[in-house]
Amino acid sequence: MKEFYPRKKKICQMCAGKSVDYKDVPIITKYINEKGRILPKRMTGACAKHQRYIAMQVKRARFMGFIPFVK
Repeated sequence: MKEFYPRKKKICQMCAGKSVDYKDVPIITKYINEKGRILPKRMTGACAKHQRYIAMQVKRARFMGFIPFVK
C-alpha cells in the first residue's frame, strides 16, 4: 500500500513581493519555455490574477521586441 504525502502548496512569488516588468528580460524569460510559449500557472506557481499579469507582460515584451515570438 502506498503512503500518501500531502503536497506542499506553491506560494505565488508575486504575492510575496517579487515583481515582473516587460523591460526586465531575464525575469520574463523564466516564464516562457524554449519554444517561446508562456508557461501555465501550474508550472510558474503564480495565482490566477498574477498569471494573467505575467501573460500581459510577456506579450508586451514580444511586441516591443525585447523577446522573440518564437525561438
